[in-house]
Amino acid sequence: MGTFAATVALVMALSAVMTVCFAHAASKSPLQVGFYATSCPTAESLIHSATQAKWNVDRTITAGLLRISFHDCFVQGCDASNLIKSTPTNTAELDALPNLTLHGMDLIDTAKAAVEEACPGIVSCADIISLATRDAVVTAGGEYYAVPTGRRDSRVSLASSVNLPGPGFSVASAASAFQGRGLNITDMVTLLGAHTTGVAHCEFFYNRLYNFNGTGRSDPSMAPSLVESLKSVCPQASTGLGQTVALDQGTEFSFDNSYYKQLEKYRGILQIDQELTYDHKTSRIVKSFAGRGSRFGTSFGQAMVKMGNIGVLTGSQGEIRRICSQIN
Repeated sequence: MGTFAATVALVMALSAVMTVCFAHAASKSPLQVGFYATSCPTAESLIHSATQAKWNVDRTITAGLLRISFHDCFVQGCDASNLIKSTPTNTAELDALPNLTLHGMDLIDTAKAAVEEACPGIVSCADIISLATRDAVVTAGGEYYAVPTGRRDSRVSLASSVNLPGPGFSVASAASAFQGRGLNITDMVTLLGAHTTGVAHCEFFYNRLYNFNGTGRSDPSMAPSLVESLKSVCPQASTGLGQTVALDQGTEFSFDNSYYKQLEKYRGILQIDQELTYDHKTSRIVKSFAGRGSRFGTSFGQAMVKMGNIGVLTGSQGEIRRICSQIN
């Protein structure tokens, strides 16, 4: 805790320098590092404490928060709209099919309760998502990155607006989806590195094991040893589709560059992951992130800051929700 607090203090003291470092992102967003330094100076420490406590008992929280962040920002912007529960008159994003397995909202609620007690009506749920996600990444071994804050929460959440790139997308289709959110091909490959932690359900790669492209055989791009290992978890019967396997077959709970190393060994679980090594626009990036002296950690932080600027609400827009799952 002391080390984290010291790091935060240093970042705030050097906020002018950080503004230059994130000039590209800041030029498109009024967010700023240390936004709550005066209005709620304990906010980041409280969120960190809640995240650390959760990670100590549930190391899947890193993947859970990353998924919440991605599913939030890619719909109508980073506004915590995917935390809102449905009502009798509205089906919210949370009940859209891709969001049914989101994990980690309990941590967001815990952190929100802590900052509400310290500073009522000041810290947004959207900022808590971004800060807690960063803290979980760092706790799992990733590099620290400063998170610009100042987001406000949306008052709108519609299940019909959820249209996310999925594991069955080709590299080209996924790149197009990312580009539509202002993210380039390097950002995409970097953010997919979040698969260095987390799991996938058998249903999302079942065809690669038993009937790849209708051939009745396994995907030849998948290492034979991995095919056999996955078949033991995902048997050739519909009853096994709900089972899960780690996306990173190396160090599943550590936030490192193992994901890219696994791709180079043909051990990518999802088809889109493995295809990154074959596409001429992405293979070089995978190779650089997998190699010695990889800058993946630094690049990931930069990509998260960039993604965190998508469609943000600021100023008098939206609101600061008192409870993250409910519109005020």
